Amino acid sequence: MSKPTAQSHGRPLRSALRLILMRFFLRVLAALPLQISHAIGAGLGRLAWLIKSPMRRVAEANIALCLPELTAAQQQQLVKHSLAQTGQTLTELGRVWLGKKPQIEALVRGIEGQAYLDQALAIGQGVILVAPHSGAWELGGLYTALHTPMTTVYRPPREPAFEQLMTQSRERFGAKLVPANRQGVKALLLALRRGELITILPDQEPNVGEGAFAPFFGQPAYTLTLIHNLMQKTGAVAVLGRTERLARGQGYRLHFYPAPEGMVDPDPAIALAALNAGIEQMVRANLAQYQWVYRRFRRRPN
Repeated sequence: MSKPTAQSHGRPLRSALRLILMRFFLRVLAALPLQISHAIGAGLGRLAWLIKSPMRRVAEANIALCLPELTAAQQQQLVKHSLAQTGQTLTELGRVWLGKKPQIEALVRGIEGQAYLDQALAIGQGVILVAPHSGAWELGGLYTALHTPMTTVYRPPREPAFEQLMTQSRERFGAKLVPANRQGVKALLLALRRGELITILPDQEPNVGEGAFAPFFGQPAYTLTLIHNLMQKTGAVAVLGRTERLARGQGYRLHFYPAPEGMVDPDPAIALAALNAGIEQMVRANLAQYQWVYRRFRRRPN
């Protein structure tokens, strides 16, 4: 049996220190008015642009690939705005992850399409809320969990300290987080069979064997098949949702949409194409607030 090394002893300490530092910075950001924290985030985005960061390069590649109808100048302008929004996603986490219930409720300035979610829940066969990385998706999930039981699937991050903070923050109003593995899928199935709401972020690239290629902005994108599988097994209803970040720190607006009809098709190719078409429609509603810095097209058909 190997003896513990000094390096292995130091890992828990480093993880604990990272957790303390993250909590400190989140508390500082939470104490700031939202307008100020968003201004700081926009500044970070401008810095990422000026230093030609990897985020800028990924956003440029994605936007050029997905939006060829834009001129080069329009694409560059969208990249700038997108990086500013990405910075705001980071700096608003203090308010979102540490805010108390009244504070979170006060941040939401309006909801459009609430009837679509209510009607789907009333059917009683479970609801899958399909919410891409657009705008303040963290805030949208927290607010929704305040009003209905919700189970959310997530990918554990590499940093254990960050995972602890993330799960505590997301679950503090009653949501249940389950990892993206076999046990997590089982928990999603049980929640749907109880007629509850589950939330899935559909625009992350799945692991090998967990997806199939489907068009997204005219490009083949390796797309999660879990949503289609759950709908076929349970008869659950899908609803699309995004959380819009309002200008000048005024708060947020939630939007819910009916799912494209093709998502219920038993043919996975048709269902996944419809899923991505619905995501694309939401993205086009506010192009700058989509997470263009994510490497969405790493895996290619060939």
